[in-house]
Amino acid sequence: MKVKKINNFKIILRDLTKDDLTKVHALEEKIFPDPWSYEAFQQQLSDRGWGGIVAEVESEIIGYACYFIAANEAHLTNLAVAEDYRRKSIAKQLLDNILLIVSKYECEFILLEVRPSNIEAIEFYKKHGFTFLYQRPGYYRKPVEDALVFVRYIE
Repeated sequence: MKVKKINNFKIILRDLTKDDLTKVHALEEKIFPDPWSYEAFQQQLSDRGWGGIVAEVESEIIGYACYFIAANEAHLTNLAVAEDYRRKSIAKQLLDNILLIVSKYECEFILLEVRPSNIEAIEFYKKHGFTFLYQRPGYYRKPVEDALVFVRYIE
């Protein structure tokens, strides 16, 4: 568990647990037009190689990031921050912690998908060392949209 004070509030970063799933799923549904199901988050926690981190303020989950590791590669599967807490370095803290975790597993790179319409996320990832790799047609369903696949090589 890591504690960081940002803008007069204390953020706790810790591992995602089964007890967090209801709150994480509720946040997922608020943020994304095609949210993961509750069962998908359950599956993620039970399968080997998967994990996640939550950011909380006063016991309220305000953000989360999830990952998957296979062999020497990692995948950032989710990264989300509640609207009221954006632009306060929370997404950066979540990403930095995921990068630290995957580097401990000696991953050579981390991949992610993002909607082309999510300009804010694309700019965030580019700012943090990700580069465009290729496009996946029709990847997202609601609404139907391609996915841009980005990569960041781990040093």
